[in-house]
This record gives sequence, structure tokens and C-alpha cells, in this order.
Amino acid sequence: MQPSEKPSFLNRMRESLLAPKVDDKRLEAALLAASTQQPPPVLWLVGKTQSGKTSLIKALTGSDSAEIGNGFRPCTRTASFYDYPAEAPVVRFLDTRGLGEVNYNPDEDIQYCEAQSHLLIAVMKAMDLQQSEILKVLGAVRKRHPDWPILVVHSCLHEAYAPDAEHPQPYPFGDFENAAIPSALQRSLLRQQEWFTNLPGVGQIFHVAVDFTHPDDGYSPQDYGLEALWQGIEAVSSLGLRELLRADSGVRDTYAASAHPHIVGYSIAAAGIGALPVVDLALLPALQMKMLHTLASIYQRPWTQRTTSEFLGALGAGFFGELLLRWAGRSVIKLVPAWGQTLGALWGASSSAALTFALGKTAVFYLSNLKDGVPVESETLKGIYASAFEKGLAMHLDNAKPQEDTPHHRNEAEKPQGSL
Repeated sequence: MQPSEKPSFLNRMRESLLAPKVDDKRLEAALLAASTQQPPPVLWLVGKTQSGKTSLIKALTGSDSAEIGNGFRPCTRTASFYDYPAEAPVVRFLDTRGLGEVNYNPDEDIQYCEAQSHLLIAVMKAMDLQQSEILKVLGAVRKRHPDWPILVVHSCLHEAYAPDAEHPQPYPFGDFENAAIPSALQRSLLRQQEWFTNLPGVGQIFHVAVDFTHPDDGYSPQDYGLEALWQGIEAVSSLGLRELLRADSGVRDTYAASAHPHIVGYSIAAAGIGALPVVDLALLPALQMKMLHTLASIYQRPWTQRTTSEFLGALGAGFFGELLLRWAGRSVIKLVPAWGQTLGALWGASSSAALTFALGKTAVFYLSNLKDGVPVESETLKGIYASAFEKGLAMHLDNAKPQEDTPHHRNEAEKPQGSL
């Protein structure tokens, strides 16, 4: 490459970031095609209206409750789904609404959700002993799929507290017989737990008690039992949701925590695009530019001529060299006899994911320092990028591994596509 060509290439990248010209419909179509290559895990929430399903989603994702309420989209007559993040999801929540309501037959919705889900979560208020419709649905599902685990989330614990009482500390609900649990609440929890001893099937049933409240409710912490919920999810599934939704231990601030699932979502989408047999070379940069604008919006620091030049210039050859290697590597791998096409797709997917993940994490570091008024050295950014590239590559390859030893992946030939 001649020295005079490099500024031209950097200028094109800078112009793309300042004034994206990608066809939104074409990019949306590419993202849809990519999602068939890298579909997000699906969590099926079964519970009565106002049982706490939306609060559970908010606690897991950190997303605003208003955004969640507006984000649900119908998929059957009464079932709906919520993708998070919306543009490039890392997880999809399915909600079967109306259970227990008069003149509602949930069979169609149950059949649809059952065919899509990777993890079944039953949500019930801890003090609500009228759960016959929920148990009926769970019993029917377990008769058809006896190996499926169920995570039972007992919610709204504070409804059983005495006036002005606080959450019991330390968290005592790992054992519902713990004497630290208020007596009325304990009796109700043990009764609900007992129902599941008669449920058909042999899959694990894990119970967890939570109380996710609003600031105005006056309880602290507002996400009481969240750690126990994560432990429950990890106990009954191998989906790696915590890594997808929660920032790593090196997170700098709440902005970075909010940015993390967006970065992961775009990197998964990039992997899907990279794995497609015929790829428009403009789509990956367009996807990355869209991600950078999303991150800038989170940090409330829109890209300007100065910041764009500073960020791209600081990355320099390290980033652009990886970009060129990504395409060159795929072309060379495809020349390998017999395995070339498969290896090429794997390389295209993994390198696209790692490249996008690294770019996103580096942008977050830059935007965070920009927000704090702290200058960033070029070598520091390159180091952040190199470390994030390795982490993104490992994350994608780990998530791409077959997991045939888990309940979710047994007897796949007997299950509808996308089932538990």
C-alpha cells in the first residue's frame, strides 16, 4: 500500500462514522440473516400478569422498565417477545400473557413458546397460592419434555413483610426453612415449593426468591436476590447469559456496564454476517459504525470531526491491519481442500466477532476518558484493543462449542428447532 493511500482509507472510515451512508434496510436484512447463523438464547417466562416478569427482565439486563414495556412485540395472539438489546440482541425473552384469565386458552401460545425456548422460567408471587393454571402449563410441558429443567422465581417478597420491615440480611432464602424468613412468607414459600415435588419429569427444579422494587418502594437493595437468581440460571442452563449481559470485572463505570451487552450483541451479529457464504464487504464496517454510534449515545458524547480523527488515528495500523487480515485469512483458508468452506466460515465468524468486540471495548475506554476529560495515549488504546480482541475471540469460540453433555442439547433430532 502506498503511503498516500492510508489517509484516504482513514478518511473514508472517518466520513462513515461522521455521516453513515449505509442503507438501513440492507443492514437490517443482513442482521436478520445473521441472526439465523447466531440466534440469541430464548428465556420463556411463564407467570400470571403482574407476577414480576418485567421486573425480572429489568434486573437481568439493567434496562429501564419503560423501555422494556415499550419493547415487547407480539408473536402470537397473546404471547410477545422482548429482544435485548433491540438492534443486535444477545437474549430474547418470551412472555405468555393471560395465564389464569377467564376465556383464555393458552394452547397455541404454549406450543409456539415451547418450540422457541432455551430456558423455562416460572415466575410467581411468593404470597399468591392461586397458581393452578401455571402448574397445569408446567406439568404439560414436562410430560412432553421430562428432562427440561425449570427455574422457579418466587417474587414480591416484601408483600409479606411487617410494616417498616427491611429485607432480611444476610440473604436467607437459599433454604426456605431458614428461621430468619418471616413466618407467613416462609409458610407460603414452602407450600409453593411443595407443588413442584409432584411435577412430572426428572429435570432439575431450582427455586430462588427475589424482590425487585422501585426506588419509591423504600427497600434496599432494590435488586434483592439478584445474585441468587444468577446462580439459579447458571445451575440449570449452560447459556452463558451472565457473560453476555454483564460487563467483565474490569468495568469502569455504569456507562460501560450499559454498553457491554450492546457490544456483545453487535459482535454476535458480526459473527453471523462473517459466517454467511456470500458477504457484502461493506456490511461489517457499517455494522461497526452503527455500534459506535450506539455507544456514543450511551455516553452522550456524539462523534465529532476531532474525536473521530483522534480515536481512529490512535488505533492506527493495529485495527486496520486486523480488518485486512480478517478478509485475507478467510480467502486463504477457503483454499484448504474439503474443509476450506467450513473453516473459512468459522474464521469469518470468529474474527468478525473479535474485531467488533475489540472495537467496541476500545471505544468505551476512549469515550469514558473523553467524558472525564482525561487524555488517552495511542499506545494505551492499542493495548486495550489487543486485549479485547483476544477476549472477544475466546468468547466467540467458547460460545460456538457444541454442548451435547447438557440437558438442553440432548436428543436434538427429537426437538423442534430452537427448543429447549
